[in-house]
Amino acid sequence: MKNVGIILVAIVFTLLVENVMAVEEAKYTVSMKQDDLEIREYEASIVAEVVVNDDFEDASGAAFRKLFNYISGDNTGRNKIAMTAPVTQKAEPEKIAMTSPVGQRKADQGWAVSFMMPAFYTMDTIPLPDDPNIVLREIPAHRAAAIRYSGRWSEKSYKKHLSSLLEWMASENLLAVGEPVWARYNAPFTPWFMRRNEILIPIGS
Repeated sequence: MKNVGIILVAIVFTLLVENVMAVEEAKYTVSMKQDDLEIREYEASIVAEVVVNDDFEDASGAAFRKLFNYISGDNTGRNKIAMTAPVTQKAEPEKIAMTSPVGQRKADQGWAVSFMMPAFYTMDTIPLPDDPNIVLREIPAHRAAAIRYSGRWSEKSYKKHLSSLLEWMASENLLAVGEPVWARYNAPFTPWFMRRNEILIPIGS
């Protein structure tokens, strides 16, 4: 009974925190759905991305701090200041809202981990990162095959669901045009059975 009580407290805490900390998500429409498998039409977006030379399960932790520092103010955002006396102007860090999902894809040097940027930014208006290892990248509108699952953030679970997604794509004659992206939508303290995880693969039109 004690363990049940702890689990219930964890669930309530998670629901309360994630409701208060609701974040903007990547925008898409679903054009086909079969159980936990979907074809999605994604709108264009901008991501901040960093490549880390680490293994699958450690890559996100290694990259998270760099990306979190960027959205927390380690950037070159500048504020326009109204005319006063005296007139002064300086670069001020701009805090950028947290969005979801956090993406991870295979890169030549390891894994590329990314945060999606809020939709109101353009490549001309988004603050530049102070960290030269962080790259801002524009992702055009595209189609993607997706599988959604809950559970722990393990490579074993990722490979299992990736295999299911690839099998479904083959049965539907869907052609991949990009690398799989592992997407996570929840905070690390979210119980494993309440987590929303996805694998997304860009496909042809």
